[in-house]
Amino acid sequence: MTRAELADGVTVDPGATVGYEYDADARPALVGRGSRIRSGTTVYCDVELGANVTTGHDALVREHTMVGDDVVLGTKSVVDGDVVVGSNVSLQTGVYVPPGSSLGDRVFVGPNAVLTNDSYPLRVETELEGATLADDVSIGANATILPGVTIGRGSFVAAGAVVTEDVPPNRLAVGVPAEIRPLPEKLSEGNVLA
Repeated sequence: MTRAELADGVTVDPGATVGYEYDADARPALVGRGSRIRSGTTVYCDVELGANVTTGHDALVREHTMVGDDVVLGTKSVVDGDVVVGSNVSLQTGVYVPPGSSLGDRVFVGPNAVLTNDSYPLRVETELEGATLADDVSIGANATILPGVTIGRGSFVAAGAVVTEDVPPNRLAVGVPAEIRPLPEKLSEGNVLA
C-alpha cells in the first residue's frame, strides 16, 4: 500500500513507489511541485521532498527524511532515513547517506561516496552518529566520511579520501586517512549547482 500527497506538476514514472507504508501510523509522503520520481525509486511515508526534486532510477529515500528544493538524488543513491538534506544539493550515483546525517545547502556528493554512522559495526555497542556536511561542501567520488565527522562550510573532500576527523571551514581534505590542507584559491568559491 502507498500513501502520498503530490503537488502540482509532479511526475512519478511507472515502477516508482511514493509513500511506501512501513507503518500503519506513518504520515503520507509529501512531494513538492515540479518533482520527478524515476522508475525503480522508493520514497517511504514520513518523507518530505521539496519542489523540483529529481531522482535517478532506483533511488531510495527512507522514513523521517526532509529534502529541500532543487535537489538531485542520483541513480541508486540511498538516503537511509532520519536525514536532513538542504536545497540545491546533488547526490550523484551510488551515494549512501546513513541515519542521523545532515547536509546543508549547495552540497555536492560525488559518485559512490559514503557517509557512515557506526564506528564499530557489530563489535561494540555504540550510539549511531551521522556525518554533518555544512553549506557549500563538495565531496569527491568514492570518498568516505566516518561517523560524527563535520565537514565545515565551503570545504572540499578529494576523491577517494577517508575523512576520520572534522574538517574546518574552507579547507581541503585529501588522502587516507585524510590530511587537512589549505583550500586552493581556485576552489574557494561556493558551489553553483544548476
